[in-house]
Amino acid sequence: MSKMIGSIRLLNTYIILATGFFMMQSCSEGQSDNQASQEQRVEIIAHRGDSHAAPENTVASVESAWQKEADAVEVDVYLSADNRVMAIHDKTTERTGDKVLPVRETDSEELRTVDVGAFKGAEFTGEKIPFLEDIIASVPDQKRLFIEVKDSERAIAPISELIQQSEKQDQMVIISFSLEVVKASKQQMPEVPAYWLRSARRDQDTGAYQPIDTALLEQVKEHNLDGLDVNYRGVSPELIEASHKAGLKLFVWTVNESADISTLAEQGVDGITTDRISRAQNALGRKR
Repeated sequence: MSKMIGSIRLLNTYIILATGFFMMQSCSEGQSDNQASQEQRVEIIAHRGDSHAAPENTVASVESAWQKEADAVEVDVYLSADNRVMAIHDKTTERTGDKVLPVRETDSEELRTVDVGAFKGAEFTGEKIPFLEDIIASVPDQKRLFIEVKDSERAIAPISELIQQSEKQDQMVIISFSLEVVKASKQQMPEVPAYWLRSARRDQDTGAYQPIDTALLEQVKEHNLDGLDVNYRGVSPELIEASHKAGLKLFVWTVNESADISTLAEQGVDGITTDRISRAQNALGRKR
């Protein structure tokens, strides 16, 4: 009898241990599934198109990003002297062009004579500064375009007109370092998400990047914006948590290292702007 009782007790011990193991395994798998799900939701945004492989802010760069299956593309825009919305990052064509013209003081016809491809490689010779409407027309279904307004709020009206004509309002996003620009965008295009771009401050003595103040979210809410788009070096778990608790999105720029991409995705950012599309896809488990 004592042997039978001992056997029963031993069996019960095995059952308890086995149950505990399977529960722990289940929890671990659940956490892994949740993490994988979060990483799949993170939007990969191609910085100035596929700017690592092609000349930035050109049709070639944008088309390359779509071919590599980026979730979204980001381009920069200024108004020309004749109020055309041009895709270019700088105030002049000096850095990327074969001649120097001030964008805001030059008509679009003349701006379009500038070669903005050859600086990247001979195979891109002849690339022109695109009109925003051409970039918008290229956006495939289920993809998005982040339009960074480098100009002032005067650019919002013509951008709004182009977006309305395209009938792709649900695929457009406005971003800017200027609070006035994103405020104007939200007032004129309330249906289009608008995110306030912010840099991260650095310590004057050490040069270390400082965490971005969560108090910025109060201004975001006050002006009915949709969230922040920030330098990833200033991101903290507190900022991510506070953003989501406030019902806001948090995007980060410009992240090119796999370890940083993985960490930010795990922490819960909503989107990552990058120069390295394929590297970001691999880091998030989306091998093409």
